[in-house]
Amino acid sequence: MTMNPLGYPLKREERVLFGLRALYQRHGYRQYKMGKFEEYDLYARNKDFLVSDGIITFTDTDGRLMALKPDVTLSIIKNTKDVEDQVQKVCYSENVYRISGSTRQFKELMQTGLECIGDVDLYSLCEVIALAAESLDLIDADNVLELSHMGVVSALVNTLDLDPDERAAALQCIGEKNIDGLKKLCPGKDVAGVEKLISAHGAPKAVIEALRPFCGQGLAKAALDELETVTRLLNRHNVQLDFSIVNDMNYYNGIVFQGYIHGIPTGVLSGGQYDRLMQRMGRESRAVGFAIYMDLLERLDKESRPYDVDVLLLYDASADVAALSQAVEVLTKDGSTVTAQRAIPDKLKYRKLVKFEGGKIID
Repeated sequence: MTMNPLGYPLKREERVLFGLRALYQRHGYRQYKMGKFEEYDLYARNKDFLVSDGIITFTDTDGRLMALKPDVTLSIIKNTKDVEDQVQKVCYSENVYRISGSTRQFKELMQTGLECIGDVDLYSLCEVIALAAESLDLIDADNVLELSHMGVVSALVNTLDLDPDERAAALQCIGEKNIDGLKKLCPGKDVAGVEKLISAHGAPKAVIEALRPFCGQGLAKAALDELETVTRLLNRHNVQLDFSIVNDMNYYNGIVFQGYIHGIPTGVLSGGQYDRLMQRMGRESRAVGFAIYMDLLERLDKESRPYDVDVLLLYDASADVAALSQAVEVLTKDGSTVTAQRAIPDKLKYRKLVKFEGGKIID
């Protein structure tokens, strides 16, 4: 049982958080701290980049419209500078404020992750994606990291010669794995390459071989080669290719990825290369990073803990306080969680009921 410095058992998300922080810092990512809010305009200009479009706003004392931060990446970009021939490696554990996917209400949610900003090369890209895979392994062994490449997607969609609206519709078809919809959108056109992109899913080697005939030259080949290099270095992890991961091309330009854990229906990790976002914000640097949505791990913690507490210690109003405190200390020495109560609380799940009578514990 993992304990915290004060001696009580850690919840799964707490254990994961400590483990992730140690993992990132071992690879030279320094902890980055930021304020709880930014000017609203930062998020208004980049709403399409945000996971949730709900933003909590308020007016500051100087009249500026401010927002509780719904995203960490935008704040990091805003508050760092371009440094020639260098990369800035930062990690974070921050609360963000957005609409919960389950309740549709605003919630304060913990998000942890990292960003690599600057002269990002192939090594930097591989390191970040490998850390994403290792992060999933740290959370739960039963996981999968799914990768796509916006360069491959863009190159094959370009072969269809579509206008902007049609292009957006084609990308939607790819995201939905809708081959029939793609064919209806492009009557009389050769959609074999994009069709193969939609249907190809699974082990990297097999998928890349299937796409080679359609990515024989230029940017398509370069993107597929990059994807092959990265996935080869990830061979000890559970990695699959899935080109239905189609992030906004106004922001993302290279490899994008999502991570899944068994038992959670949505992705717990999301990331990718976002050079175009940097350009939109007036930056010359390249960037890649990912975020992990820690609130989703609460579901696993609830499933893994059948009890709220190990021991429910019942005492009456006449109990000696000093003796009762001593009894609680004895019961917690082995790492057990104990709640001392005069009556059994409603809906409390406990493993064992113990009574305190006559100044001593009675099992």
